[in-house]
Amino acid sequence: MNPAPADEGTPVSVKIRERLVAARKRYHANDNIADFIQPGELEALLDEVELKMQAVLDSMVIDTERDHNTDKTARRVAKMYLKEVFNGRYVKAPTITEFPNAEHLNELMIVGPITVRSACSHHLCPVIGQIWIGVLPNEHTNVIGLSKYARLAEWVMGRPQIQEEAVVQLADLIQQKTQPDGLAIVMEASHYCMSWRGVKDMDSKMINSVMRGSFLKDPNLRREFLSLIPKRG
Repeated sequence: MNPAPADEGTPVSVKIRERLVAARKRYHANDNIADFIQPGELEALLDEVELKMQAVLDSMVIDTERDHNTDKTARRVAKMYLKEVFNGRYVKAPTITEFPNAEHLNELMIVGPITVRSACSHHLCPVIGQIWIGVLPNEHTNVIGLSKYARLAEWVMGRPQIQEEAVVQLADLIQQKTQPDGLAIVMEASHYCMSWRGVKDMDSKMINSVMRGSFLKDPNLRREFLSLIPKRG
């Protein structure tokens, strides 16, 4: 009989965490850790999260054995977190085909509004809003399809996020992939940690922006971008 592997019985979350620590990689809520997940481990992680979510329901004194509404809730919640709302932590970045700027486009381009969905890192309550992206290309800028901006935004926002950090992450990603002269992002979102709990304010929204390159240096370009965004709220 072959001896059992040394790590048999070790939770898959522990294995993944050990790889991250060994590589000295951060694994905060809004970090992507796909490079440290081996084939088949995401399904095992799903099983592990289901067990722990069931323990949470048990501790909340919910009778999931007799309550037909919650008898599969632990599995549903685990699947929702790992494969839907926080999927951006566990899968690699979407494949984005980049093309040379053959026509030497150098005029302001605006993409949006892109509807985005995330959750705040503090309470895991929904954050739902819209993003506008302004790009000032140059002859060396890589051109990507309009829908690809939405895919990149979905990947970044598909993690527990703080809005200010999410916009910076998205800006860094787009800057890296396209190398424009200027990049601007504006995000407006409703935070359910304010409307669902806490002060229960249903109307408040948060708006923030990131300006890079020409948008940061040229106030006229910045004003043009902001004036072309439809009135928010």
